[in-house]
Amino acid sequence: MNDPAVPTGPSEPVRRRLGRSGVEVTPLALGTSGIANLYTPVTEEQAREAVRAALRRGVRHFDTAPHYGLGLAERRLGAVLRELPRDAYTVSTKAGRRLEPSDAGGDDLANGFAVPATHRRVWDFSADGVRRSLEASLERLGLDRVDVVYLHDPDDHEDQAFREAYPALERLRSEGVVGAIGAGMNQTAMLTRFVRDTDVDVVLCAGRHTLLDHSAAAELLPAALDRGVSVVVGGAFNSGLLADPRPGAPYDYATAPAALLERALRIKEAAERHGTSLRAAALAHCAAHPAVTAVLVGARSAAEVDDCADRFEEPVPDALWEELRATGLLDA
Repeated sequence: MNDPAVPTGPSEPVRRRLGRSGVEVTPLALGTSGIANLYTPVTEEQAREAVRAALRRGVRHFDTAPHYGLGLAERRLGAVLRELPRDAYTVSTKAGRRLEPSDAGGDDLANGFAVPATHRRVWDFSADGVRRSLEASLERLGLDRVDVVYLHDPDDHEDQAFREAYPALERLRSEGVVGAIGAGMNQTAMLTRFVRDTDVDVVLCAGRHTLLDHSAAAELLPAALDRGVSVVVGGAFNSGLLADPRPGAPYDYATAPAALLERALRIKEAAERHGTSLRAAALAHCAAHPAVTAVLVGARSAAEVDDCADRFEEPVPDALWEELRATGLLDA
């Protein structure tokens, strides 16, 4: 990791273990949907510099998926990480949507990505589908292994996910192909079932443990703590409302309702009165629970990466949490 062309940040960044696995991750992780042209294009150079900025800030934990830009995220991430020693970073990817070539033409904006529709997604939580998905991900990444594989959004495929896909992940882990396994979703009920009924190492919970949505705290986080399962929290900003609350701001991929916008603005005002920022409070809230091992942030540029890293390091006074609880803006 001495190549001056690849900024790598602190030589010994803090690392935490995922569950009972041997996989270790940094407390701040970079998600890669943004560098895969989420909503609008990002150039190859911008994507590369975003990953390099994360490395420079001590991030060694990167999350990707075939779904992101029809494989573009994996290709762009792998192009940078291949320049580093393989044990210098941790990569997670996902299974559940296989990519098949398509000649339909057009773009993929209906699925949120400004890329040509060269492939189509096929839901597949079969055992064979999991292995085929992982093999294709390794090829796109240009790596010989990934550290973590999540089942990706199995909401409408619960039976097959538990009956076929999860046992396939267990076999991959026992064979040493991957170091840790889990599931990633935007809901808590099925993630709680994974925690209680399987031997997953980690779950990725997106958008359900935030300043505006406390639902993960009811059952998922206590269950994970009890079972020794790590939680990686994504969606700290609920798609953008907690990053920049304003009329028309997005909340969970749709326009934020007026009541939630008002609540976000009240939290922002409170944070600023206490000498900190809304974004810092949003990240600190996600990281504070003892079941949470890492916070996953999305960024599409080096500037956004630096801002997230700065806010993650920004002190948030206890007095803010006390005020938010006292005013009902945060659950007791």
